[in-house]
Amino acid sequence: MTAITTRNPITVFGTTFQNPILLAAGTAGFGRELIDIMPIDRMGGIVTKAVSPEPRAGNAAPRVAEFDGGMLNAVGLANPGLERVVSDQLPWLEANVARVRVIVNVVGNTLADYVAVVERLAEVGVVTAFEINVSCPNTEEGGKEFGASDETLTTLVAKVRAATAKPIVVKLAPNLPDVGRTAKAVEDTGADGFTLVNTMPSEEQGGTARAAGARLGFGRGGVSGPLLLPIGVEATKVVQGVSSLPVIGAGGVREYADVKRYLDAGASLVAVGTAALVDPRIPERLVTAWEADG
Repeated sequence: MTAITTRNPITVFGTTFQNPILLAAGTAGFGRELIDIMPIDRMGGIVTKAVSPEPRAGNAAPRVAEFDGGMLNAVGLANPGLERVVSDQLPWLEANVARVRVIVNVVGNTLADYVAVVERLAEVGVVTAFEINVSCPNTEEGGKEFGASDETLTTLVAKVRAATAKPIVVKLAPNLPDVGRTAKAVEDTGADGFTLVNTMPSEEQGGTARAAGARLGFGRGGVSGPLLLPIGVEATKVVQGVSSLPVIGAGGVREYADVKRYLDAGASLVAVGTAALVDPRIPERLVTAWEADG
């Protein structure tokens, strides 16, 4: 792992990030896709596209629809599968953006799926931490999401914890009944931090998207963009009030003032996603603003 020599590195998850700005999962692929579009090596870190044991084709198109308040997506966690990630994607990241910390987003339909990914990547040097996506349907529980109950979630975290010594960051949904209670339960089971928040589940597009006749092939999806900012900031405050674990603030970040809101709420790192799809120059501008502010 390459040493960080920037002026104000962030120390979290047992390592240093050259700044607190991350590229959020699902919006930056595995980095290679954006290398000619933005200077990835300026980022503090990249959260990879979801990784599952087997390749996933994803949902039917269209997968993304815009509306007045943000974006609705139903990509379906498409990815090349664990072995292709090991052979192709992670070596590329290590060779091309070695200063950028890599957090692998992990998904699955069973507990064994999550464990298989984490066990396989536990000794891969470029991997800094694992972000556990618990919004996936649990086929062992009839399709209910892993994050839908504290009992299911803590069982998952305990199994993943036993599979690796690397940090485990649990990505929580914005619509939990009591995000503080869930966070505390997860902390007690062995997690090392949280990403707050995931997209907001939505059955239908609204506003402009519906008026224009835009539909997702899957029929429902997750809302991201500006609407999530106050929800993510509030979740960060709540979790920081009950837990000592670090938080990656995520949701609605477009400008440096949004980064500051998350940091002031107690987040250690801040992920930008949808805004970077709208304008790939935004992440670097956020880094530049943070450097000037420091």
